[in-house]
Amino acid sequence: MATKEVLAVVVILVAAGAAGAGFFGGYEYKSSASSSAAAVNSTLSIYAAATLDTLFPQIANDLVNETPGVTAPAAAQTYEGSLDVTTAITSLAAKTDVAAVADYRLVPQLLEPTYAGYEVVFGSTPEVLVYNSSLPVFDGINASNWAEKLVTDVATNAPLAVWNASTDPNGYNEIFSLQLQGLLYNGSMSKFYDTFYTGGSSSPAVPNSATTKIEHESQAASLIKTGVVSALITYRSYAVVNHLSFVSFNSTVGLQSNSTYSLAQYAGISTSIVSSSGSFVSVYAAPVLFAVTVPSNAPNPALGAAFVHLLLSPQGDAIISTGGAFTPIFPGWSDNPKAVPSVLAPDVTALPSWASALLT
Repeated sequence: MATKEVLAVVVILVAAGAAGAGFFGGYEYKSSASSSAAAVNSTLSIYAAATLDTLFPQIANDLVNETPGVTAPAAAQTYEGSLDVTTAITSLAAKTDVAAVADYRLVPQLLEPTYAGYEVVFGSTPEVLVYNSSLPVFDGINASNWAEKLVTDVATNAPLAVWNASTDPNGYNEIFSLQLQGLLYNGSMSKFYDTFYTGGSSSPAVPNSATTKIEHESQAASLIKTGVVSALITYRSYAVVNHLSFVSFNSTVGLQSNSTYSLAQYAGISTSIVSSSGSFVSVYAAPVLFAVTVPSNAPNPALGAAFVHLLLSPQGDAIISTGGAFTPIFPGWSDNPKAVPSVLAPDVTALPSWASALLT
């Protein structure tokens, strides 16, 4: 993002041993929570991006199984838009042991330094087009022609599902993918974008009601399966976990690449949002990187750190990479490696310079 102003976006394997230790490819996982008095008889709480609502509970369950006295009930886990996550912590006084977001820029810009001291980038997952494979219009779909087929589809079938960017980075990432597809394949950012949105440069993007349907990402799978919408742009992880048909994009269009060429393209792609102060703020395209932190006011910080430690282990990697959902990143990338708890020190390294540059 181009600013650190607080954003309130507006848009119209192996099983570890019972003692808490396990081995995988020479890596040893030990639950730091099991030896911490602060975590004994504790409940792990999680506040995370919606697309993690299947994968994080699996990791939490593993932690519970390996750590005596710890529970992680569904009632203590909330999965919704990443900007809902940060708003809950900063404005609603929510307290959680683990906070995870779908845009790694949000923790440094919205939570640090008051509500968090560091972040750890743990995985990437590109944007893809999920589509109703029973519709003939999508026959022969590929990375080059998906946008043309999508435009034809919404003219005759159900609309494209879009997300509310005030709560979900996917709301602006889908805009970027549409713009990049037009730019890279047709020489115009507006080529496909204009079918689905108006505004979005010097004013907030407004979805076209004739071609789009604003929905909550958690409902996307059922919307596709019931024909309420015929397509949606979302993370590959969501498509994989929900067993949905999807087509991968060009790596630049899918916000997957960090090549010099792709980063230069991202620098020229933006949409306008509204900050909490009511002013317009530009959000720029960037590779999709998921990040996690243990908030400064976490009820059980040792337990939160234990979860992150397990997430970064080969055991955690195996869970999040199942079916190609995520590409795990290890060591995890931290914007402030010196601030991570000691149990995480071997698990992290500094953010790459190109990723750090996108935080300013």
